[in-house]
Amino acid sequence: QVQLVESGGGLVQPGGSLRLSCAASGFDFSSYLMSWYRQVPGGERELVAAIAPAGLSPNPNYADSVKGRFTISRDNAKNTVYLQMNSLKPEDTAVYYCNALRGRDGGWYNYWGQGTQVTVSS
Repeated sequence: QVQLVESGGGLVQPGGSLRLSCAASGFDFSSYLMSWYRQVPGGERELVAAIAPAGLSPNPNYADSVKGRFTISRDNAKNTVYLQMNSLKPEDTAVYYCNALRGRDGGWYNYWGQGTQVTVSS
């Protein structure tokens, strides 16, 4: 059974930091592109950061709005992907989702976590 379980969200003041974790199980984690997305009520889900599968250069990609503040990383031995969020702003408030994606056999394997709320407010 495929599972992506996010944790680490919460309430933080502007300028603060949070570290999100996403623990994966039920699939070959190391072979998947891992990403973090976020969504605000009434808005579309937007890509925040992505990191390549094992065997490729990590070469993380970031949304312009988080460059220099957020860092994505992965530990393939622990089947976990992280998002370190620093210098948080109120506009970072959203539900953050973990995503696993891989193309194989002519199709796509695409998995989502249940999301974790991040609220940046004084």
